[in-house]
Amino acid sequence: MKPENKLFLKTAILNGIPFAILMAGFQYWDEGTFNIYKFLFHFLGFGICMGLMARYNYKKLQKKEKKEE
Repeated sequence: MKPENKLFLKTAILNGIPFAILMAGFQYWDEGTFNIYKFLFHFLGFGICMGLMARYNYKKLQKKEKKEE
């Protein structure tokens, strides 16, 4: 597996889960219910966005390092 794909997956999981837990906690505190679909939406939505940003920054850094050589 390519390093940028590993970075994407790690970042998506490590950022998506805490965000989804936090949002589910706020929802449970406010409404007293837990909705698995909202949890998954927050996990996937935020995780994918953060993963894509990390992957983009990694590729940009690699290009810059190659250019300096």
